[in-house]
Amino acid sequence: MRIIDVVDPTRIRKIPDKTIILMSSGNFIEQGYKIKDIHLNLYIQKKDPKLGPYSLLTAYVETDKGSIEITYDEGYRGENSLEEAAAFLTSHLGISGLILRSILQLNTLQQSVGSPQ
Repeated sequence: MRIIDVVDPTRIRKIPDKTIILMSSGNFIEQGYKIKDIHLNLYIQKKDPKLGPYSLLTAYVETDKGSIEITYDEGYRGENSLEEAAAFLTSHLGISGLILRSILQLNTLQQSVGSPQ
């Protein structure tokens, strides 16, 4: 099951402008989910001459029970918004929070559609 938890999924119906892999081929297990991959994706929505790019950052988490892409941040965050978000996540306990948020969303959405876990 692939879940897209972005307010307007049409905003990410293209190849990301840039991706940073935070974890791949992982063997990390959290609440019964084996976390395989975590990526941060950058989708540039528009560019303003004064403010620069308007960025939509999403987090993609792939598990053995499904994957989810969720909004991580958006706004006029500058030219290096993806790199700065990745640095923040990896230097603080951000990846753990991202994993827990994703698993909660997967659990909630899978239960609402009646998928077995």
